[in-house]
Amino acid sequence: MQQANRKLGVLFDVDGTLVDSNYLHTISWWHAFRQLGRNVPMATIHRAVGMGADKLIAHLLGEDRDKDQDSQAEAAHGAVFSTYWPALQAFDGAKDLLQHCSGAGLTVVLASSSKRRELDVLTAAIDADDAVAGTTSSSDAEESKPAPDILAAALDAGGLQAADALFVGDAVWDVLAASELGIPTIGLTCGGTGEAELRDAGAIEIHTDPAALLADFEASALGRLAAGAADAGQNR
Repeated sequence: MQQANRKLGVLFDVDGTLVDSNYLHTISWWHAFRQLGRNVPMATIHRAVGMGADKLIAHLLGEDRDKDQDSQAEAAHGAVFSTYWPALQAFDGAKDLLQHCSGAGLTVVLASSSKRRELDVLTAAIDADDAVAGTTSSSDAEESKPAPDILAAALDAGGLQAADALFVGDAVWDVLAASELGIPTIGLTCGGTGEAELRDAGAIEIHTDPAALLADFEASALGRLAAGAADAGQNR
């Protein structure tokens, strides 16, 4: 039986999970690398989206790159991506899913490694602040995904323990980061990563997007977690 003083909750990745932004990040990184004279195929970039910027640059450009240009690449990516801010849209069902989770007694935390200004734009696109108990940004983690730091910060922001939480993400890097803390991950394919890759990384179940997860809520791992939250509330 869930102890009365323990909360159950769900951590959500934002880019590619709740907001349709992964391909815009891909284009932005492509432009950033072109400014450095590096031609990295968009398909290769997309497979790395979900990593923190520092690790993405190292992953795509290699350890023999001119590391003094990393900050230039990151700034260029941010500048290009900011031009897409007015066009950012949440996936269908994103707002409703967060509100449903909160209404079902789950503590909802957005586990983003975006910079705070960018996170403000993303959360405005979702428009579900009333359902969110906490958020994280890049300043909350020493190491970026696939290191688990941002998820550890999200647990702290929600007053949660890893054993009492689920994570919803769209990238292999999300699943790997969560597994470091023993948090099960529900994978969504709306960010462009296939079901097989997410399952191979360790995702416990797969849905196409937030609307599909909401439609399957009762039968999903989220539904089972919410049932535990309801039981805990009744036993307080």
